Amino acid sequence: MAISVNTNVTSMKAQANMNKASSNQQTSMERLSSGLRINSAKDDAAGLQISNRMTSQINGIGVAMRNANDGISIAQTAEGAMQESTNILQRMRDLSLQSANGSNSSDDRAAMQKEMSSLQSELTRISETTSFGGQKLLDGTYGTQNFQVGSNANETISVSLMDTSASAIGQHQLDGTGTTGAKLGAAVADGTSATATGVTTGTMKVNGDSLTIAADAKATEIATQVNGLDNGVKAEATVTATVGALTGATVDADLKIGTKTYAMADYVDNQDKLVEDLKADGFEASNDNGTVSITAKGVDSIALEGGAANTATLDGAAAVVAGKVKFAAVEMTSQNNIALSGTAATITDVVGTATSSTLASVEGLDITDADGAQSSIAVIDAAIAGIDSQRADLGAVQNRMNFTINNLSNVQSNVSDARSRIQDVDFAKETAELTKQQILSQTSSAMLAQANQLPQAALSLLG
Repeated sequence: MAISVNTNVTSMKAQANMNKASSNQQTSMERLSSGLRINSAKDDAAGLQISNRMTSQINGIGVAMRNANDGISIAQTAEGAMQESTNILQRMRDLSLQSANGSNSSDDRAAMQKEMSSLQSELTRISETTSFGGQKLLDGTYGTQNFQVGSNANETISVSLMDTSASAIGQHQLDGTGTTGAKLGAAVADGTSATATGVTTGTMKVNGDSLTIAADAKATEIATQVNGLDNGVKAEATVTATVGALTGATVDADLKIGTKTYAMADYVDNQDKLVEDLKADGFEASNDNGTVSITAKGVDSIALEGGAANTATLDGAAAVVAGKVKFAAVEMTSQNNIALSGTAATITDVVGTATSSTLASVEGLDITDADGAQSSIAVIDAAIAGIDSQRADLGAVQNRMNFTINNLSNVQSNVSDARSRIQDVDFAKETAELTKQQILSQTSSAMLAQANQLPQAALSLLG
C-alpha cells in the first residue's frame, strides 16, 4: 500500500465506522429510554402505520367498553322501575279479583277503586320520573337509541324503551260487533242457520300478515286463521246476547249455543237455573231481573228457535217460528296496535269500518261493579305481559352487552399484544446491541487515533 499524506483512507474508514457506531448507539439509547422500537417513521415506516391503526382500535375498544357499560346501566335502571310497575299491576289485579266477588257491597268496591286510582297515579309517576343522567326512560320519549359498542362506525346495539304510564299500557282490542257494515256479530230473524253469514271472500292482512277469507266464513274459522299467523294478535270468536220473557209464560223455544241446546220451557220462572246450566257448560251468564245475559266464546252463534207458542226473546226480539240468530264476532287482542288491510269488502263484512284497534288502558279501569272488575283482569294481564316482554328484551340486551364487553376485552388484549410485538423494544436484544455499539465506538475511536498516525511514516523517509 502506498504511503500518502494528502489522503488517509484508513482514517476515513475509521471515522465512518465510528460515526456509524455512535449513531447506532444513540438509536439504542433512544429505544431503551422510550421503551419503543419505533420512535419515528425512519425506524420502521410500515410498522409505524400498522401500530397506529392498532392504537386507534385499542383506544376505540376502550371507549366502546365504557359505552356498553353505560347501556347496561340504563337497561338496569329501566328494568328496576318496570319491576315496581309490575308489582303495582299485580296489586291492581288482586283488587280486581276481590271486587269481582259477590260478597262485596257498592261501598266496598268504591273503597277498592280508591286504591286502584292511587295505583294508577303511581304507575304514571314512575314512568314520568325514571331517568338516567337527566334523560327520561319510561315516559315514551326515549324510543330507540343506539349504543356504540365497537371501535368502528355503525358497530351498535339498539335499546328500545316503551311508555309505561297507566294511559299507555293495557290491551289493544279490535271487535267488529255492532260496527257499521259488519256481518259477523249481526243478528238475523229470517230463519237462516248459523252456517252462513254472507262474508265476502277476499284477502285480509293483520299487521301486514296476509290470510284469505273464504266466502261465508264463520267467526271461529277466521279466528283460527288469525291465530295461525302467530304475530302476537290473538283472535277469538265471541258472541253476546240476552234471553228474556221467561216469566209466567208458555215457552216453546230452544236456545242453541254452539253444540249445546237448552229447552226454554225448562227455565220458565227459573232463570237462575238457566244461568247455572250455562256456566256449567263454560259460558258466561248472569241474571238481571229475569233477563239472562250470555257471553259465549269459541262458538259461531247464539240462536233461539221456537214454535207458535214461543214468547221468549233473543236480544229483546221474539223468536218467530223460523227463529233468530246472533252471529259471533271476531274479537282480536294484542299487546300492540292491531291494523287491518286488504280487500275492503271483506274487512267491512268482518269488522265494519274499524280497521285499527283501540287501547283499553290501565288508566281507565273501574272496579266499582262486578262487570268492570271482570273486564279489568284481562287488561291488567295484557299490561303485565307487555311489561314482561319489555323486561325480557332489556335482560337480553344486558346479557348481550356483557358478552360484548368480554369479547372487546379479549380483542383489546390480543391487539395490544400484536402492537407490542411491532412497536415495543426488546430490552434484552437492545441492551446487547447497545453494548456492541459502545464497544465498536470505543474501538473505532482507538483505530482512528492510530490511523491518523500513519502519514507520519513519510517523515522517516526524509531522514
